[in-house]
Amino acid sequence: MRIYAVTPIHVDTDELARRQARYAALSPPGVEVLLHDIGPAAPRALDTAEQVRESETLVMAALRDAQDGFDALLPDCVLDPGVADLAGTLPVPVFGLLRLSLGWSVLTGRKSAAVARNKAIADEIVARAAVYGWSAELLGVEVLDLDVHAIADDARWADALGGAVGTLASGGARDVINGCSAVDVSDELDLPARVVDPTALALRLIGAGR
Repeated sequence: MRIYAVTPIHVDTDELARRQARYAALSPPGVEVLLHDIGPAAPRALDTAEQVRESETLVMAALRDAQDGFDALLPDCVLDPGVADLAGTLPVPVFGLLRLSLGWSVLTGRKSAAVARNKAIADEIVARAAVYGWSAELLGVEVLDLDVHAIADDARWADALGGAVGTLASGGARDVINGCSAVDVSDELDLPARVVDPTALALRLIGAGR
């Protein structure tokens, strides 16, 4: 299965290569993700609600215009920009990282929550869960207060997780979705709830169901 993916923000060549390598490492046998940059007209970060909406518009356009030869489409973003609107309207499936990862928690009956880099992203995760009909299953979203550069800084992101995951775990969460598609989180972190890499989980589910 060949998947056309597009970033939600404009990234430089080094960051695009880092994200592409991450997809290559996480993809199961038979699944290949080819990542494309959204382009210089897009925001460089999702720090405001306006940037989230601008990104969604551009991602939807990019997915509609994706070249032939792909078996599925994927926004490289845990906010699933355009997924609910495009699903079922195009010749190929449109996968959503949040839809697959949160959906797995819902189907398996695990109480789940999420962390997000900032409030704009946290608010959109809550809104996406509502669109999917899972508001009651998402116990909360904790804000990490990190800038966009922390996405590629595993140590900074991991340092911010402890308190947030602890708060969510004390509220009953057993799965905490890491609210960014491009962050690596070590399995060795000693945290009171399981931190879910939405990209890794989504790719495993896509591989199992292809």
